[in-house]
Amino acid sequence: MKKDNNLEKITRKDAIKKMGKYAALTAVGTFVILNPLKAQSSSPPDPGGNPFD
Repeated sequence: MKKDNNLEKITRKDAIKKMGKYAALTAVGTFVILNPLKAQSSSPPDPGGNPFD
């Protein structure tokens, strides 16, 4: 059985541009998620404390 390959072909230059956009978006998303100041401000004051005291 022959497999139909109807994918649109793009040039290497277009592929590099597209991957650059994904890389920039990933870097921004990672920075926002792993920002230490935001993570510190959202953590409880006593992370090891017993919440039932």
